[in-house]
Amino acid sequence: MAKYVIVGASAAGLGAVEAIRKIDQTGTITVITDEACSHYSRPMISDFVSGNADMKKINCRTEEFWKEQNVEAVTSKKATVLNFTEKTVQLESGEKIAYEKLLIATGGKPFVPKTEGSEKDGVFTFTTIGDAQRIAAKIDAINAKAAVVIGGGLIGISVTEALLKRGLKVTMVELQDKILSLLLDAKGSDIMEAVVRKAGVDIVTGQSVQKIFGKPDNDGAVGGVLLTKGGQVSCDLVIMAIGVIPRTELVMGSAVKINRGIVVDNFMQTNVPDVYASGDVAEAYDFIINQNRTLPLWPLAVMEGQVAGYNMAGKKTTYGGGTNMSSLKYFGVPIVSIGLANPKEDPTLEVLVKQDIENIVYKKLVLKNDIIVGLTFVNCIESAGVMFYLMKNAINVKKIKQQLLSDDFSWATLPIGLQRKMSVVQ
Repeated sequence: MAKYVIVGASAAGLGAVEAIRKIDQTGTITVITDEACSHYSRPMISDFVSGNADMKKINCRTEEFWKEQNVEAVTSKKATVLNFTEKTVQLESGEKIAYEKLLIATGGKPFVPKTEGSEKDGVFTFTTIGDAQRIAAKIDAINAKAAVVIGGGLIGISVTEALLKRGLKVTMVELQDKILSLLLDAKGSDIMEAVVRKAGVDIVTGQSVQKIFGKPDNDGAVGGVLLTKGGQVSCDLVIMAIGVIPRTELVMGSAVKINRGIVVDNFMQTNVPDVYASGDVAEAYDFIINQNRTLPLWPLAVMEGQVAGYNMAGKKTTYGGGTNMSSLKYFGVPIVSIGLANPKEDPTLEVLVKQDIENIVYKKLVLKNDIIVGLTFVNCIESAGVMFYLMKNAINVKKIKQQLLSDDFSWATLPIGLQRKMSVVQ
């Protein structure tokens, strides 16, 4: 009877469990997580803060999931040591758990820059349901009125909208000159910045926070921030929402190869036999840039976990690769951004743009050798699925290039020959 151990129980871990059970119904599966509850949707934690969702709504699996999958769930416990010779995972308590196949799915952790005053009461990160619960509880406990969100990327936008819905005055501080700079180019960012400002958010770009200071009557509690250019913003909460970095501590100093994350092949296996990695902790294949890199995205973590699970259970399965891909809707504006949506100047790339300022619509395609390698759609995402299909399957779009950004472009407008070709690829 096979022994599977999975460290981490979020998207990649859940995907792996389900994949293993499709192939092997009798092997033992032990899942280790340092969270009390892990089968929830991390992208939905902002809904918990805003009050739009409770734990029942954001759970992505039932409470009976572990039992249904015949899994031993070791919750609220941290894995600390891996021994690849004796094939064991050691917990903080000293307990050792043996494995035959091991998946490291520890995810990412928030990047927190060294900031004077970051230890004060009222400073939070925002990556787990625990963070969301603490923030929501703090707002209620002190009747918080204002918050500073450090970071203008996806996490920053997400928590900013949630705090706004709770009635707080929010100031977003972003080191780059534009918000959402990893997803959008300057034009797209300007559109979203105008929308966010209109909602009542103050946005400070080109700066960061150099100090968090306390309240006049309680220096241990957050009272405001000092910006790098000298300005001050009063607040009751500070949310560090700069981004995430892979949680690779478990394999630091071991034989497992690490670059920025844990390096894996197209079977999600590391350089150590019987040891796999998936999700935010892994450097997996990006089909657009044709090399491995970290891509901390929920859907990709699920797919990577599934591929790892199949291979761990003996069903050889190849990961076809992912790429930067975000589909979101904040402040009422849907955005889809995939691949090289905001590339640097490159003479080999062709950029197609269509903009309707009055209706807050922006479309951008990036092509290389007449193949789509990047797209950005703001407030007009209907054809994004077809575009991604063309991109994923490297379809040459030279003959339909002038139609791609038309308002009525869809699968039905593709030439019959291309439809047939895509069906064969599928």
